[in-house]
Amino acid sequence: MNLHRKAAVTGIGETAYSKASGMTDRQLQLQAVERAIADAGIDRHEIDGIMPSAHGQGFTCEGFSEHLGLKQVNFSATVHFGGANGLTSMHTAALAVASGAARHVVVVAGRNGSSGARISGRPQLVQANFEATREFESPFGANVPMHFYGLMAQRYMHLHGATSEQFGMVAVTERAHAALNDNALMRKPMTLDDHQTSKFVIEPLHLFDCCIESDGAAAYIVSAADAARDSRNKPAWILGLAEGHPDSPTSLATRPDMLRTGVGIAAPRAFGIAGVDPSDLVGAMLYDPFTFLVLMQLEALGYCKPGEAGPFVESGGIALDGALPTNTHGGLLSQAHSTAGINHICEAVRQVRGTAGKAQIARRGPIVVTGNGDFGDGAVAILSAD
Repeated sequence: MNLHRKAAVTGIGETAYSKASGMTDRQLQLQAVERAIADAGIDRHEIDGIMPSAHGQGFTCEGFSEHLGLKQVNFSATVHFGGANGLTSMHTAALAVASGAARHVVVVAGRNGSSGARISGRPQLVQANFEATREFESPFGANVPMHFYGLMAQRYMHLHGATSEQFGMVAVTERAHAALNDNALMRKPMTLDDHQTSKFVIEPLHLFDCCIESDGAAAYIVSAADAARDSRNKPAWILGLAEGHPDSPTSLATRPDMLRTGVGIAAPRAFGIAGVDPSDLVGAMLYDPFTFLVLMQLEALGYCKPGEAGPFVESGGIALDGALPTNTHGGLLSQAHSTAGINHICEAVRQVRGTAGKAQIARRGPIVVTGNGDFGDGAVAILSAD
């Protein structure tokens, strides 16, 4: 189904992000949902679709329905693509409202990723998502995300000549953006020297190449086109949306090309549906658990040619006053990492509405959002006010 302007994001909600929320995962998620409903300006009973994210712990669809006191739920689903859940859920929600299965679908994710259990401490998730790694990667000591993504970073540097300093400029730029955001955890200014002198977690990834741990939740509402036109705030229209999955999606060792990820596979379809070119973009919210993935995605999206993203970032291209302002909320590197990337979607919606405050991008036009999960499952959405 061609989803061009068949659905829009009409409501967004975020909790405060912190290192110790003092709330349960469920309380965080419910608060985010309540705020998204209020932002959309609809009655809670108009919500007839529920999509809790599998990224973390919380309610089932039934649990949300009960605690929100919903009268009728016509659609429910949960997708399982790690950090891409926030955006692949949008794909499913948009299909639901475009087909008439529901009119308002709420998507939510959140957890106590700092004060609570880590993903690696949740055996059911590890068993489901990383089964192949126990045979092909774990025997050689690769057991946590930094190990896997460190391999990808080294490969990317080898093939495209990227440098650690270019990775560092991603971290420095996103920290500068976070300083403009009252709901960002890491607001202390960072210099390139701070990045370069931070300890290696695993070469070539320094500490500041890695996303932060945080508590918090975020939610958004996808509405059918006719319902979106009556929303309280300016709707963020979904111009194009697609997801993609790499070969050998749960193992790097058996993948023909470890740098061929879902974002690159999905991008041509998403832009084709949207009817825009990468050069038409005015901003980007790129899933950023590690700095080098921002460079990789700039190239995978077709905005930069292979090998050109490093110099582009180094020259200020992703800064607020650059050619493509990127992660203007601070991203996973400096705002928060506990929402499966829904905080990226919330920022994209604010930018589309023109309500991003100090971080508002001067130009108006389409914004791209990406999701990247586990070993490279990905999704790409293009949002616009027009």
